[in-house]
Amino acid sequence: VIDGLVQGVCFRHYARIEAGKLDVRGWIRNMSDGRVEVVGEGAPEAVARLVAWCRRGPPGARVTGVQETYGPPTDDYTTFEVHY
Repeated sequence: VIDGLVQGVCFRHYARIEAGKLDVRGWIRNMSDGRVEVVGEGAPEAVARLVAWCRRGPPGARVTGVQETYGPPTDDYTTFEVHY
C-alpha cells in the first residue's frame, strides 16, 4: 500500500509498465482513502525492484510511505492489471 500524492499522477499506468518490464504479475488499484494498493507476484528480485520503484513512483508522485506485506505466491495471476 503506497501513501502520499499517488492518485491523479498516472501511478497505476506507470506501475503496470514497470511490472511488465520486470515480469511481475498481479494488480494495482486506487483506494478510497487516496492510497494505492498493489499485489504482485514474480521472482523475488523482480518484486523487490517493483517495490523500490513504488517508493519513487512516476513523475508528479510524492510517495511518503510504502507498507509491505508478504505471503506465499498463489500463482493466481498471468498478467498485471489495472483495476478501476
